[in-house]
Amino acid sequence: MSVLPFDDRDGTIWFDGKLVPWRDARLHVLTHGLHYASCVFEGERAYEGQIFKMTEHNERLVKSAEILGFEIPYSVAEIDAACLQTLQAMKLKDAYVRPVAWRGSEMMGVAAQHNKIHLAIAVWEWPSYFSPELLEKGIRLCWSKWKRPSPETAPTNSKAAGLYMICTLSKHEAERTGYADALMLDYRGQVAECTGANVFLVIDGEIHTPTPDCFLDGITRRTAMELARRRGIKVVERAIWPDDLKKASEIFITGTAAEVTPVGEIGDLKFTVGAITRQMRTDYAAEVRKPARRQSAAE
Repeated sequence: MSVLPFDDRDGTIWFDGKLVPWRDARLHVLTHGLHYASCVFEGERAYEGQIFKMTEHNERLVKSAEILGFEIPYSVAEIDAACLQTLQAMKLKDAYVRPVAWRGSEMMGVAAQHNKIHLAIAVWEWPSYFSPELLEKGIRLCWSKWKRPSPETAPTNSKAAGLYMICTLSKHEAERTGYADALMLDYRGQVAECTGANVFLVIDGEIHTPTPDCFLDGITRRTAMELARRRGIKVVERAIWPDDLKKASEIFITGTAAEVTPVGEIGDLKFTVGAITRQMRTDYAAEVRKPARRQSAAE
């Protein structure tokens, strides 16, 4: 499949306060964020010209930067406005929105207290993360050999670039062996998440999901839980062990890119795309298109 490289596209990117031509949005090879992972980001999605839970995402962006010890030189309101400005400039209605902030290149070394903090926002078209065929029968997951670290060893409540290194390794290995994604355990051996999505189990008509104490409490995750409770479905947050998967009749994952995606297989375990998963997919698709729930580039 031919894919346009991300550094050679038409359009504009918001970069440090202004829109610049897409191909000119560049940084130096000795940027601290590249060498030492002093970088945070968000993944947001626009539906029909409006960005779902944009402010909530951008509040998390600012908080993630604070956790990594730096301050983004723009307010949440300014970041919101920049996201909408970029979406409008790209003339897209259904799109992916990527704000990213990082330490620059003034100092090179572990310490970089005086480096300039940069912020950029890119917007591009992004269709469904998985094909319609996979969504109908459920994706196949393998087990990752990498584990989510303890909060005592990494800033696990931030959406920091460095935390995704093991996700890339896990996803690549999954795809090499014919799977769509990998399911990760945490440092205790409990079920954590996939490489970029939270996981839910349907057990006896209830929805069970791991407690996010060493990985991100996803915004899509929280939305799914809210939607389930509106339906009167009990949602249980708890420690989930690999053996608990054998009790589940359905499993689905959630994320900005994945939305609500059913799982058909994890290792040698098989699951059906059942009524609760289908209802969650339908409800989420309706929720992201509610005008009151989105924020518009026309505002």
